Formats: sequence, C-alpha cells, structure tokens
Amino acid sequence: MAAPTSSQPVARVLPRGGGGGFRAFPESAPASLRFSVGRRRAARLEVKASANVFGNYFQVATYGESHGGGVGCVISGCPPRIPLTEADMQVELDRRRPGQSRITTPRKETDTCKILSGTHEGMTTGTPIHVFVPNTDQRGGDYSEMAKAYRPSHADATYDFKYGVRAVQGGGRSSARETIGRVAAGALAKKILKLKSGVEILAFVSKVHQVVLPEDAVDYDTVTMEQIESNIVRCPDPEYAQKMIDAIDKVRVRGDSIGGVVTCIARNVPRGIGSPVFDKLEAELAKAMLSLPASKGFEIGSGFAGTDYTGSEHNDEFYMDEAGNVRTRTNRSGGVQGGISNGEIIYFKVAFKPTATIGKKQHTVSREHEDVELLARGRHDPCVVPRAVPMVESMAALVLMDQLMAHIAQCEMFPLNLALQEPVGSASSVPAFAPDLS
Repeated sequence: MAAPTSSQPVARVLPRGGGGGFRAFPESAPASLRFSVGRRRAARLEVKASANVFGNYFQVATYGESHGGGVGCVISGCPPRIPLTEADMQVELDRRRPGQSRITTPRKETDTCKILSGTHEGMTTGTPIHVFVPNTDQRGGDYSEMAKAYRPSHADATYDFKYGVRAVQGGGRSSARETIGRVAAGALAKKILKLKSGVEILAFVSKVHQVVLPEDAVDYDTVTMEQIESNIVRCPDPEYAQKMIDAIDKVRVRGDSIGGVVTCIARNVPRGIGSPVFDKLEAELAKAMLSLPASKGFEIGSGFAGTDYTGSEHNDEFYMDEAGNVRTRTNRSGGVQGGISNGEIIYFKVAFKPTATIGKKQHTVSREHEDVELLARGRHDPCVVPRAVPMVESMAALVLMDQLMAHIAQCEMFPLNLALQEPVGSASSVPAFAPDLS
C-alpha cells in the first residue's frame, strides 16, 4: 500500500510495543481494514495495572482516598458460613483509627464500618463482601500549599510523574487512610485463621527512633494482646513503652517526626504453608509489608543479624518432641525454611520511616519546577508505628489466609502419603481414596 500524501487525511493506529511511531492508513482505505487493524492493535495494547488487589484465593480490593467520600474494600473468595458482623471488623478498625492519643494524628474519625454485601443473618455467603467506611472529618483547605509544591519524601512528586494528576487533599490514595480496607479484611482473615487452625497473629512496637526494645524483653510464646494494648505506643514492656512515648512527645512538640520498627509474630501456623521458588512464604510476607505506607525494610527470623553467625551457630537443629513432632531447638529461620512454614513461630520485623509531612519549613520544588520553601499544614502522626501495628497484623493475616487456601487446594485434596492404586478418575479407584468432605 502506498504511503499517503501529505494532503490525504489519515487514520492513525498505535503500533505493538509502543515504539516506531504510528502506522498510517488513508481515509480512503476500506473501513473494515482500518477497524480490523485497530481492534487487533488495541487488544495488544491492553494494560492490566490496577495494583489495587491483593491475594490470589482470598482476594482484597481496596478503594477510596483520604478526603474523598469514603474508603473500604471488597473481599472475594471468603468461605461461606463464617460468622461475621461489623463488630468483628470494628475492633481492629478502632486500633487503627486516628485520634487515639496525643502521639497520633488529631484527625477525628470514628471509622465506623458498614458491611454492604456478602453476609446474611450474620454469616458469610461465599459471595463478595463489600465494606464501606465514610470520611467525616475532612479539611481539604489544609492542603492548598501542597497543591503547588511537593512534600519531601512523600508520594506527591511520583504520583505527578506517573499520572500527571493527583488527589492533593491528604495525599489521596497514597494516604495511610487506604489501609482501612486492609484492616477490615484482615480482621476477617484473622478470625478464619483462628477458627480453622488456631492461628494467633500479634504485632507490637519494638523500636521508636533510638529506643530499642531488647530481644529478650518479650517472650514470643506468651506475649498477649492485653500486654500490647496496655499503653498508647503498643509496646508490651512498660519501661520501654514510656521511653518510646517520651521520644515521640519530644519531636511532636517541635513539629517533627520519627520512625520505628514493628515486630510481628504468628503462632500455631500449620506446617507446609507457602511454596518454593517465587512464592516463598517470606517473599509473600515481604511484599505485603513493603506495600504498607511508610514501610522501608523487612527482615524475617535472624534477618541481617544472621550474617554475624557461622553455619554451625545459625542452623536450627531438629529433634523429636514428647508428642512425636519434628521441632527445631532454635528458631533463627523465623518459622520458615525453603519458603514453607515448619510449624515454629513465624516472626519478622518491619521498619517504618519518619512521617514525611512535618510542621517544619523545608526546601522543595513546585509543580512549575521552581525551587520553593514549604511549610506543610494538616494533621499527621509524629510517629506512624503505633497505628501501624494493626496494619502489619492484617497484612500478615491476609498472606497466611491466602497461602492456607492455596495449600488446602493443592495438598489436601487427598490424604497425606496415600498411594493411589488406580488412575485418578477410574470408577474402581474412587471409593478407595476419595476424601471425606462431610
């Protein structure tokens, strides 16, 4: 086909791969040709990049922005016949909500949730569960300066780089308010894990700035939710909790912020959860934790400190306990070996940076690419880690729930160590190995 002259009107079709300019057809070309080529090109250019859904079997899609009409989630894949009411989720949302104490943001939100679908008479139906939480305490005017200038270390600039537009008020989708949907879904996942396998997931603050809780100060086997929730910083050791509170108060009154570390433990996790290679349990946990706002580091078991050991010092030796179970004498692996849970307590740490929005004047750049100074307003946490505790627990629960469902689907279809004498599906073999699903 001859190339069109400059005087001929053309229809332009985007090429495969995004390079090489446009492919042009004259307007006089048959419409069927132009439509057919365009349709094929459009199919090749389809982009699936929602980035708002977590999980494969127990799926959670979150939605909403900090100062929009509300936030929430849609949960897909939840098993039916699980008792569930708003109260189950509200307990965890109350732990996450703003305005809890002087060391959190003063924004006043009740974060009252409403289940809009997926339950009937207090039981899950197996269909998608829609949870909604309205935003009520909005002050969009506090962000007028931030509409023109980028907050240092915040997502303002990168959202502009990527989308060319952003929700200025409260950071929009980059706000920690997005985690409401995660925590609501995590509450359900925690409940199912407890009912199914007795799994307990607890997180606590183990470091604030330079105040570090000693490793031997908390017994992972016995620490309780009551101990963690006994103070506003969520550290189970009263002495170190007060030191952490003092550290936060010191920077809070100066309009500054500090970071910290949250430690999370999961007890009674069944053996065999997780998969080899790309879907290792620790890899799934790392992805989940590093998807949280302000998170900057993840380590499991001995983590980076494990590099100080030799192999003979670091290895977790196996032994048989009195009940006939294979156990490890130490747990430097953090309950995961080869990407699969070994039945020991899973424990890991998540590092959170200092809150990016502070009440101090900072040098930055405007949207017009001019050097400016910014004094940010708004209501922000001087330290995110106390409110990050339920977020970390929720993401751990979502990972374990998703991985447990994958394990049951693949490895519990037939009884363990059962030798099949007949090909699967043959009439004579069905009574011999079909599992009892009653």
